[in-house]
Amino acid sequence: MSRVVVFTSGKGGVGKTTATANVGISLALRGKRVIVIDADVGLRNLDMVLGLENRIVYDVIDVLEGHVTPEKALIRDKHTSNLYLLAASQTKGKELVDLEKFAKLVDHYRNLADYVLIDCPAGIEHGFRVAVTPADVAVVVVNPEVTSVRDADRVVGLLEAMDKKEAYALVNRVQPDRVSRGETLAPEDVEDLLRIPLVGIVPEDPKIVEASARGEPVALQNHSPAGYAFRNVASRLEGEQVPFDELSRVKKSFLERLFGR
Repeated sequence: MSRVVVFTSGKGGVGKTTATANVGISLALRGKRVIVIDADVGLRNLDMVLGLENRIVYDVIDVLEGHVTPEKALIRDKHTSNLYLLAASQTKGKELVDLEKFAKLVDHYRNLADYVLIDCPAGIEHGFRVAVTPADVAVVVVNPEVTSVRDADRVVGLLEAMDKKEAYALVNRVQPDRVSRGETLAPEDVEDLLRIPLVGIVPEDPKIVEASARGEPVALQNHSPAGYAFRNVASRLEGEQVPFDELSRVKKSFLERLFGR
């Protein structure tokens, strides 16, 4: 049975779009058929992270207004044949997205894929409810900072009010040295504060910026700490028991670079 997973957050800039793209790629590499939907209408970015910005002809508004079929609007990823993108519109506002029509569109895509991943717009207004309503699973992307966790906690409360029972935390941009010095929260602290289980711990990785600029998600790179972490998220969404060893691998990698293998 297909699953619809929404990637959400209380604020922008926490890495939600990057997470959506990389988890989508990771699931596709496992042989799953994946459709990723950019629901951040007006601020299209998912296409750039995937390197598909030059291939867009139609967007989600075109589909919702009946100008094109849901299948025709999909763009096949250039890295794997199992991943497809439905882009957001850059010229129209979120208020034009009808909640019921969007939910029906997502249900249509359920029949075409193993996973439908939705990149939710930041905030908790209309766009948030549109993106979250059709989801089976919510992944709350949060940075290990008090302000980010506070915003995420509000999102968790809204998810509970919407009866979204399966929710997880993905702690992004974790710097082990800062955690050890007590300068930022540990992933376990974030888990305790949000009261939802962890699905991912993604370390800070300069390769993310480079990969996004090239339109090549880090999940495609075997030696990227973040890429490894995103692949682990995909494994956990698949129900596998994967150890949370992402930060220990970062420390090991640093020592190997410092002292040699």
